[in-house]
Amino acid sequence: MRPLIHILGLFILLAGLALPMSHGPVALAADGLVVNFLAKVQPEDMVPGADSFGALREGVPVVPALKGGETIGWVFLTSDFVSTTGYSGKPIHTLVGVDQDALVTGVRLVKHSEPIVLIGIPDSKIKAVTEGYAGLDLRQEAESGGSAHELDIISGATVTIMVIDDSIVRSGIKVARALGLGGLAPEIADKGPKKEIDTSHRDILDWMTLTGDGSVRRMSLDVAQVNAAFSRQGDPRAVARPEAGPDADTFIDLYMALADVPTIGLSLLGEAEYTNLKERLKEGEHALLVMGRGRYSFKGSGYVRGGIFDRIQMIQHDVSARFFDKQQARVGEIVAEGAPTFTEMDLFIIPADIGFDPAKDFRLQLLVQRAVGPIDKVFLTFDLGYQLPDNYLKTVQETVATVQQPIAGNDTTKVSSAEELWKRIWKGRVFDISVLAAAMGVLTLVFFFQMQVTKNERFTFWFRIGFLTFTLVWLGWFENAQLSVVNVLAFFSSITSEFSWDAFLMDPLVFLLWFSVAAALLFWGRGAYCGWLCPFGALQELTNRLAKLFRVPQIEVPWGLHERLWPLKYMIFLGLFGLSLYSLDVAEHYAEVEPFKTAIILKFQRAWPFVLFAVALLVAGLFIERFYCRYLCPLGAALAIPARLRMFDWLKRYRECGNPCHRCAKECMVQAIHPEGNINPNECLNCLHCQVLYQHDQKCPVCIKKLAKRRRFEKQTGLVQPEASAKSEEPAPVR
Repeated sequence: MRPLIHILGLFILLAGLALPMSHGPVALAADGLVVNFLAKVQPEDMVPGADSFGALREGVPVVPALKGGETIGWVFLTSDFVSTTGYSGKPIHTLVGVDQDALVTGVRLVKHSEPIVLIGIPDSKIKAVTEGYAGLDLRQEAESGGSAHELDIISGATVTIMVIDDSIVRSGIKVARALGLGGLAPEIADKGPKKEIDTSHRDILDWMTLTGDGSVRRMSLDVAQVNAAFSRQGDPRAVARPEAGPDADTFIDLYMALADVPTIGLSLLGEAEYTNLKERLKEGEHALLVMGRGRYSFKGSGYVRGGIFDRIQMIQHDVSARFFDKQQARVGEIVAEGAPTFTEMDLFIIPADIGFDPAKDFRLQLLVQRAVGPIDKVFLTFDLGYQLPDNYLKTVQETVATVQQPIAGNDTTKVSSAEELWKRIWKGRVFDISVLAAAMGVLTLVFFFQMQVTKNERFTFWFRIGFLTFTLVWLGWFENAQLSVVNVLAFFSSITSEFSWDAFLMDPLVFLLWFSVAAALLFWGRGAYCGWLCPFGALQELTNRLAKLFRVPQIEVPWGLHERLWPLKYMIFLGLFGLSLYSLDVAEHYAEVEPFKTAIILKFQRAWPFVLFAVALLVAGLFIERFYCRYLCPLGAALAIPARLRMFDWLKRYRECGNPCHRCAKECMVQAIHPEGNINPNECLNCLHCQVLYQHDQKCPVCIKKLAKRRRFEKQTGLVQPEASAKSEEPAPVR
C-alpha cells in the first residue's frame, strides 16, 4: 500500500507543478535570479573598469561591480524587478549595469525564449539593439515616465524589443531609486486618505456625460498630425512615405475607460455584459475598455500570430502591463445613449499582481508604425492619459507619509502575501469551484455505480451528451480549463527546481482538474479525463454525433492499421519529452501539435494555419470518431503511461466477449477493444457503452440467452402468462 501512497503523492505533486506559472512581476527579495547569470558576462562588460563582482546585496537583488574592492556600479537582472514576458509567455532575462550617477553602463541579453517571433531574425541583431541601451540616463527616464529615449525596434520582433525596452527602463528606475543613484530617492507615498473604487454608485449615464466628466477619455489623431510627428522624428525613410489621404482624415479616434467602475461599466456595456465582466474578474483585477475607429487599428494583427497585443500597453508610473489574448474580450456594442459607432471595442484585463492603483493617473500608450521598406518599419508612440474622476472613489483609511519600499523586505512577508493572494482568488471563485467540484463528484458516483447507471441505455446516452456539452461550453470555452501536455513537460522540468505551492494554487479550476486526474489515474486510468473532462475531446465527440445525425459515413479503420497508428501519439509525446530535456521552450513551441489553444482557449480566433490545423482534425473526426484522441494526442499518451498503475479493472466482461461475440468491439468509439475481447486500458476512454451492452438483453448474446432461459422457466412453472413474457422497449439511441 505504501508504494501506492507514494504514487498518489507523485501525481498530486504533478497537479501542482503542472500549473502554469504567473508571468507577472516577480516578488523582489534578496534571493534574486541575477546570480544565476553572472557567469555569462565579464564585470567590465557591465560596468567599465570593474574587475569583479561582489556579494548579492541584502534586501535588494543587485550585485556590486567592484574595482580594486571598491564599488563603482551595480548589476541587476530585469526580471527580478518587473514583468519581462514576451511572445513565448516566458521571461526575457537581461542583465543591466548602472553606475553611481544612474547611467546605464552595460546591457546583455542573457536568456530568452522567443522561438516564434525571432524566426529569420539573427539573435545577434536582437542583442545588438539591447546592448545599445548603454548610456541611458535613468534620471531623465524617471522624470519623463520612461519616455525620454527613442525606441529602436526591429521589424518582426516588435513585442520582443518593446518588452526589453520597457523592462530595462522600469527596472532601472526601481534600482536607481532603491539605491539612491544619481540623486534619485525612493518615492514618497501620497499623504492623506487612501482611495479605492466606490461600488455603491450604479447610475446610468449617457455618452455626453461620460466624456464630459472624464469617465471616458479620448485621443484623436488625423493624418496631418501623424505625418508631422514622423517628420519631427527625422527618419528620412518615414518622411518620404507620408500617410496618404486628406490631412483632415481621421487616422485614429481612440477612447478609453475603466470599465469595472459600476457606473461606467453599466453605462457603456449594459447590465448583462457588465455582469459577465464582473464574474470574469478575479480579486484585484481591473478592466480597461478601449474603443477605436479610423484607418489605424489599436489591436493590429500581431496578437493573432503570437497572442500578445503589440500596439498598446498600460503604463502607471513604474508599472506597465502589456495584454495577452487571454486577457482580452470583444465587446458587441456600446449601449450608452449618444455613443458613436466604433470599428473596434475590446476589454483588457489588468492583472492583479502588477500593483495597479485605479485611484491614480495612468496612460495607454499607442504604438504607431509606418512601413519604410518590404520588411522595415519606423515606430512612434502616442499617449492617452486617464484619471478616474473623484466621484467614483471613496476614502478607505487614513495614511501617513511613508517611504515606499520598492523591494520586498523579507521572505516571510513575500510568502504571506502570496498565500493571501491565492486564498482571495479561491474565495472569489467559490461558485466556479463548487460547480466543478459538483461535476467531478457526479462523475465519480457514475464510475462507482456504473452498472446501475448503464442499466438504461437511453439515460446513459443523454447523460453523456449533457456532460460533454457542459465540459465543452462551461469548462472549456467559458473557463478555459483545458489541460495540456505542456503541463506534463513543465512538471519534469520543475523536479529539480524550487517551487512554492502558493504559485500553483493561483488557478483553482486547473488545480482541481490536475488533482482529479492524479486520483483518477489510479482508479480508472486516463479515460476519466480524456473521455469526460477534456474540452477538445468533447468537441470532437459532439461534432461526430452531429455528423452521424446527418448520416455522414463513418470509417472503420482496419484493426491491423489501427493498432499501428495508435502508437503515434506515444512517439509524439516521447519526442516532445526529449526536446524538453534539451529545451523546455523549444518543446513548448512544438507542442502546438495540440489544437487545444486554438480551438478551446482562443475559440478559433487565431492565425489561419493554426485554425486550419484544428479544423482539419475536427473534419477527420467527423468520419473517424475521436480521430485526434486515437492517434495524435500527446497528453493522452502522457496520461496513459502512469495509468498502467491503476488498482482496479472496473469494466466487466463475459467469457464469450471476443469469441464468438464482437459487438462491443464493433461499437467501441475508439476501437479500444481487441478482437479477442480484451479492453486496452491505454486506449479506453471510459465512455461506458460496453457496460450498457454488457447488460442489454436485446443486444448482448449472453443476456439474450439468459433472458430466453428465464422466460422458458417462467412459462414452464406458470409464474407468468405466455403473453406477458414479451418485452417492449423504445428504440435505442443510434451509436
